Amino acid sequence: MATRKLGNSDLDITPVGFGAWAIGGAGYDFGWGPQEDADSIAAIHRALELGVNWIDTAAVYGIGHSEEMVARALKEWKGARPHVFTKCAMRWDAKGKVTKVHKADSIRQECEDSLRRLQVDAIDLYQIHWPPEDNGPSLEESWQAMAELQQQGKVRWIGVSNYDVAQMKRLEKIAPVTSLQPPYSMLRRKIEGEIVPHCEQNHIGVIVYSPMLSGLLTGAMTRERAASLPADDWRRNNPEFREPKLTKNLELVERLRVVGTGYGRTPGEVAIAWTLRLPAVTGAIVGARNAKQAEGVMRAGELKLTPQDLAEIEGTAAAMAAR
Repeated sequence: MATRKLGNSDLDITPVGFGAWAIGGAGYDFGWGPQEDADSIAAIHRALELGVNWIDTAAVYGIGHSEEMVARALKEWKGARPHVFTKCAMRWDAKGKVTKVHKADSIRQECEDSLRRLQVDAIDLYQIHWPPEDNGPSLEESWQAMAELQQQGKVRWIGVSNYDVAQMKRLEKIAPVTSLQPPYSMLRRKIEGEIVPHCEQNHIGVIVYSPMLSGLLTGAMTRERAASLPADDWRRNNPEFREPKLTKNLELVERLRVVGTGYGRTPGEVAIAWTLRLPAVTGAIVGARNAKQAEGVMRAGELKLTPQDLAEIEGTAAAMAAR
């Protein structure tokens, strides 16, 4: 699988990376419902077999469980070790309640905890998960701590997730930002306006998350499945999975299915390939909960959509937005 250089780093990453949010399972504010660990490990191994060379997780996914699953999968993996990315600044209490914490001592402790759970000597890309709620001085405090971790060799490169341009400019006064991880899909296009041009001009790699909108654009989601999501699956409260938006979104999936049929690809692969059409997008984070799901999406980076395909997709999306 071809690779792309991530921002100002020395990391060459495949267009698609394995997203480990869902394999964290249930039991906290942002869980995806029950998940079998054996399925998680099989999903990671299949993604790596298909050529994926990076895994993106976070301490908060499964309140540490996702990182532990990544470590187990890599311990059993016999091939080349993939790059491991994780995130910090989301802490939890005994009941699984999550809050944002940007104090320097907290960032340092989180790094130590992630190194232990991941069983690695250094994290390849360490990212701050969300900016502080008040957008105050802790934004700089947390980034200074990240820069120090990089200087100490505990993390190789540092990036952010869900930050805007003004916030990244504040960070750049302290240390370079290697990457940004924003949400991006046909249904969430805000980054196209200001964020993508800024990243392109400043050599900041962009690795987008939820290119299939948390499974909605895979082609496997139905109205019945959306209605029967487990009570502890955070998507039950996402407006995109409920009416009146759900019907429109499923109509878009059917248009993606038509495009994908010509290539022998799934709607989800078309949705992923669409995000990768932008030169500024280095990679897309794609989740899978078992080996079969991984089989169906992890090679989406090889799909090159034609101008005609893109025009058809854009026209459908615009028509639905106008309804």
